[in-house]
Amino acid sequence: MENLFIHSEEVKKELPNESEKFKDIDVDVKKLLADGYKQQKALDFCTQQYVLPQLEKIQDNLAICEKALNEFMYSKKVAFPRFFFVSSADLLDILSNGNNPSKVMIHMPKIISAMDTLTLKEQAHSERPFALSMKACVGVETVKFTSDLQLLGKVESYLQDVLDIMRSSLKDIAKESLKQFSELPKEDWIKRDPAQVTLLINLCSWVINCEQAFRDAAKDSDAVKKCWAAQIDALKGLIMMVQGKLDKPMRQKIMCLITMDAHSRDILQNLYTLKVCREDDFNW
Repeated sequence: MENLFIHSEEVKKELPNESEKFKDIDVDVKKLLADGYKQQKALDFCTQQYVLPQLEKIQDNLAICEKALNEFMYSKKVAFPRFFFVSSADLLDILSNGNNPSKVMIHMPKIISAMDTLTLKEQAHSERPFALSMKACVGVETVKFTSDLQLLGKVESYLQDVLDIMRSSLKDIAKESLKQFSELPKEDWIKRDPAQVTLLINLCSWVINCEQAFRDAAKDSDAVKKCWAAQIDALKGLIMMVQGKLDKPMRQKIMCLITMDAHSRDILQNLYTLKVCREDDFNW
C-alpha cells in the first residue's frame, strides 16, 4: 500500500484524503517500530499502555484506506476489464508503476495472452516511451506495429491503446498478406508474415478457392474436383518444405499449415463426393 499511497502520483491525485491518512499511518507505524527496536524485549514493548490503543487506531485507519483502495482498483478493472483476470498483488504493482511503462512490461503475459513484452523506444527528458512491436511468449516471433504508439495517460488507457494497435496492425498485415498470397510463390509467402496471419490468410484463400470452384461448376462439372486436386498439390508442397532445413518456429508454423490443409483436403473430398456445387449448399 505504501507504493500506491505515497509513491504513486495517480493514487495521490485520485484518493487525496486517504493518501494523507496513510501518511499519518506510516508515521505512527514507524514510531511504533522504532520504539520496539529501542525496547528490544517484546514483553516490555507490548505492555506499554499506549501500544494497544495505537495499534487499534492504525488498524481502523488502514481499513478505511484499504476500502478506498479496493474501490479504486475496481474502477480500474471496469475501465480495463482484463484487470479482472490479474491478481490483486500484480494489479497493485501495475498501478503503482503506471507512470513507468517499462516496469509494467513484466506483467504483459498476464494481460495479453501469448505476449511476452513490447519493444519500447525510450525518450529523452523523462518522456513516455513509444511501443514499436510485440514479442511472443513462445518462439522468437516479433510483430512490428504498423504505426508507433506513445504510451501516454493512465495505465489502463495506454494498455487499451496497445490492444487497439495490436488488432489494427494484425488487420493491416493480414490485408497485405492476402494480396501477396496470389503474387508470391507459396514458399516465399509463408516466410514473410507472423504465424497467426499466415494461418488465417491460408484458410481465407482456401475458402475463396472453394467458392470460386462452386461458381465455375456451372460451366465446368469438374471444377470442385480440380480444386480438390490443387489442394492436394499444395499439401504436398508443404510436406516437401518440412523435409528441408528449417528453424523451429518456421517448422512449427508449417506443421500447423499441414494440419489445417489436410483437414481442408478432406472437406473438399467430401464436398466432391456429395456433388456440392453451390455456396448456399447446407453441406458447405
